[in-house]
Amino acid sequence: MSKPVLIVMAAGMGSRYGGLKQIDPVTDQGEIILDFSLYDAMMAGFEKVIFIIKKENEEAFREFIDDRAGKHLQVEYAFQQTDDLPEGYTVPEGRVKPWGTAHAVFSARDLVDGPFAVINADDYYGAGAFATIYDYLEKAEDKEKYDFAMVGFELGKTLTENGFVARGVCETTQDGHLTSVTERTKIGWHNGDAAFTEDDGETWTVIDPATTVSMNFWGFTRPMMDAIGAGFPAFLDKALSENPLKGEYYLPSVVSSLIDDGKATVTVLRSADKWYGVTYKEDKESVCAALQSMKDKGMYPEKLWK
Repeated sequence: MSKPVLIVMAAGMGSRYGGLKQIDPVTDQGEIILDFSLYDAMMAGFEKVIFIIKKENEEAFREFIDDRAGKHLQVEYAFQQTDDLPEGYTVPEGRVKPWGTAHAVFSARDLVDGPFAVINADDYYGAGAFATIYDYLEKAEDKEKYDFAMVGFELGKTLTENGFVARGVCETTQDGHLTSVTERTKIGWHNGDAAFTEDDGETWTVIDPATTVSMNFWGFTRPMMDAIGAGFPAFLDKALSENPLKGEYYLPSVVSSLIDDGKATVTVLRSADKWYGVTYKEDKESVCAALQSMKDKGMYPEKLWK
């Protein structure tokens, strides 16, 4: 079986942050959050990384990746393009927004021939998460159902003090299998509680901070690519009629549909690590301090790539 590969979703420009946050240095050595994820992935056993980016950002990414992590890992690029649509569909006039995380992963369909993990470019997940999912994917075996996995984090350890974020809220069985994941696009701290809103803040629903959430750290076997492609037309039919300029094809939605249809099981690999990420400019200082502290404790070398 092919060795697991890592797909990094990096096509988002970071509109809330105000720039290409994925390549904004967070250490004195000029390293970015992604450097830590790539280092952790390499130490876990990953040898090949596929970056999903916008074509216009290729030069900027290569500048940061190819001469550093790219010397230690096999690197390939796939481009998420708005006009990458099934036959018979066209981009609605005025649409500039990418089609979402499922479409981003689908952009790499021609570069993947075996199991693969998926992460966001701008999230710090922790070394343990990479080791756990690599070990899982090495043994993953599709039988009557697809054999998928997800690293789950505690909601309260994934929130920022500086605004609201998007998280996939998970429900699981007692034996640790995912039953559903619901994308909450505005979730965070509200009056001291973890809460989410679906009406731009008019009302809030409190949620237990110990709730397991998805940070888009998934482990899939190759048939996931085919499943994404098979479900894309139905998504487009709905999105083009209801929300043509902003509708997004979310990875958790595809996973939930496969679970509901009895086609996949998803083992939740729980992580107790604290998430770090720069959703807003104000997040950067605390992320920089946390990563330097990890270096000081010997969890990482002072310079990741030599």
